[in-house]
Amino acid sequence: MTWSAESSRVCVLHTVASLPAVFGPLIAREAPRTAAYHVVDESLLGDTVVHGLLPQTVRRLAAYATLAQDAGARAVLVTCPSMGRAVELARPLAGIPLLRIDEPMAREAVAGGHHVGVLGTLHAALDPTADLIRQVAAETGAAVDVTTSVCPGAHEAWVAGDHAGHDRLIAQEAVRMTHEVDVLVLAQAPMAEAVATVPTGGITVPVLTSPLSGVRQLAALG
Repeated sequence: MTWSAESSRVCVLHTVASLPAVFGPLIAREAPRTAAYHVVDESLLGDTVVHGLLPQTVRRLAAYATLAQDAGARAVLVTCPSMGRAVELARPLAGIPLLRIDEPMAREAVAGGHHVGVLGTLHAALDPTADLIRQVAAETGAAVDVTTSVCPGAHEAWVAGDHAGHDRLIAQEAVRMTHEVDVLVLAQAPMAEAVATVPTGGITVPVLTSPLSGVRQLAALG
């Protein structure tokens, strides 16, 4: 968007290099008064996949928030669900809001039914989202059962370059899970493309992804 004194500047922090191209148009549509600048740090996700939550990851997120504040940003939106717990721990160290991309989605999932399914291809992405849903349920007093699945073979297919196989496995697992749950949550936003290949009628419960509701948090900043 065009930068102006009336726009609300935010930092959008990604851990995957392809995501600015995905989130840029989405932010322009859903939060048109937001002037977003994008930062990519793939090492944040790489370290988390290999080592789990690290104290230095929390410090680094807090440092990004400090730099964003110095740049005039009103908030930092972290688009990687794997960073969720680190975001929460970094919040007290940050001078501006640190927003989780999946928090609105978790609240929508809890409101969607008693049986919530969470599908991912990596524990690093799936576990923080499932934990957040349980946390929201506890905070709201909702009786929610969370069923999780790390889609068998999907990550391995992606790493091997078999993107069609990756999508096929996700679609099959999504269909299987929807027979057991009231709402299905996709822990990783790109999985939505795979689920979209399921023929009409193959999935009969709501399927939630984080980008749309997550980005709408920016519009709420005012």
